[in-house]
Amino acid sequence: MVKCRYPIRNSKRMAMKKLEHKIEDEDIMEFWKRNLLVCWFGVFATSTGLSQLAPILPLYIDQLGIHEMADIEQWSGIIYGVTFIVMAVFSPIWGRASDKYGRKPMLLRASLGMAIVIAGMGFVQNVYQLAGLRFLQGTISGFYSASITLIATQTPKERSGWALGTLSTGSVAGMLLGPLFGGYLAGVIGIRNVFFIIGSLLLIGFMASLLFIREEFVVSEKTAPSLKEVYHLISRPQIMVAMFITTFVLQLALMSIQPIITVYVTQLSKNTTHVAFVSGMVFAASGLASILAAPRLGKLSDQIGPQKVMLGALLAAGLLFIPQAFVQDYWQLMGLRFLLGIATAGLLPSINALLAQITPDEITGRVFGYNQSAQFLGSFGGAVLGGETAAAFGIQYVFFFTSTLLLINALWVYKKVYVIVLRKVNL
Repeated sequence: MVKCRYPIRNSKRMAMKKLEHKIEDEDIMEFWKRNLLVCWFGVFATSTGLSQLAPILPLYIDQLGIHEMADIEQWSGIIYGVTFIVMAVFSPIWGRASDKYGRKPMLLRASLGMAIVIAGMGFVQNVYQLAGLRFLQGTISGFYSASITLIATQTPKERSGWALGTLSTGSVAGMLLGPLFGGYLAGVIGIRNVFFIIGSLLLIGFMASLLFIREEFVVSEKTAPSLKEVYHLISRPQIMVAMFITTFVLQLALMSIQPIITVYVTQLSKNTTHVAFVSGMVFAASGLASILAAPRLGKLSDQIGPQKVMLGALLAAGLLFIPQAFVQDYWQLMGLRFLLGIATAGLLPSINALLAQITPDEITGRVFGYNQSAQFLGSFGGAVLGGETAAAFGIQYVFFFTSTLLLINALWVYKKVYVIVLRKVNL
């Protein structure tokens, strides 16, 4: 009887260890969901901070001593656009740093840096200081890119489409609510206080990331690969290039419409009293649809493949732009914009999911950084292109041009991505 004590104790210890390992494995499997929730909030706060400046910028510039309308318009363009250009330059740099030092440090750097810089905008005394802080904001941004990289590398492959789709709703919601948030609060508490509130939101995002984001990352001592080496490390580099171009074309198409929405609504409205409100509703329609559809389309991409969702979304978006040129009333435009939002909701998550599939973990940050650069350049180029096309040929031709771009891109994606992925699956 004495001899059996130790085997019983050992078996109990082994059972306890197995239970501990099981609990630990389950915890590792589930912490990506917590990371997704924290990143969603941070992306929402960041997008809100980037977009809330749009409706109040001309008013703030006037407060800072620039009173001529032509000068206000010029400074508004410079101050608003400089951030996106700088972000396009710095996104690959921070992506490279995230591959070397980890994704969490990039989340902390971006959220804390932006909290300080945006709060600082409430203290500026002239437009030069404001432009300088917007430039600095572009250099330290990168929360969304680091969040995409973190979620893409931690999420199980079979759930990555849903997770990235859910994360994208934070960006869309922030870009949608930011202008409304900024415009409303500016009238209630003053423009300067808006910056302090956004800074506080980002500070909360920083604390949430610090306390709740979990990442097991080993700092690499290796020299970061060059751009040429990155290209050769990708299993199918032609797909990577196709995704970069698709991201650029998508943002170019979407942003080309933004500068002319209010003008178009004015032409369609019989009563011009509520043009600003109606324009906001038309603009919000596509964003609301994207928020509702993105997680579902992301889940669909997990089931049937992101390349299929992407191709279908490109075709649908390209076709939905055409009837927008022929609408006779603003509610027709609103309905078509809602449908467009459903179509475009499947694009960026599918692009990110496909990039995650073909990219080794050690260079994921770099690749997503390059893709973010394409997105920012497309946003800037689209805003300029839309205004110039409308001025030269008329508003309707902006819709025709963007439709043509998306349909050509869909044909190219079919040949360069869809067929290649399908061929590999069949093999």
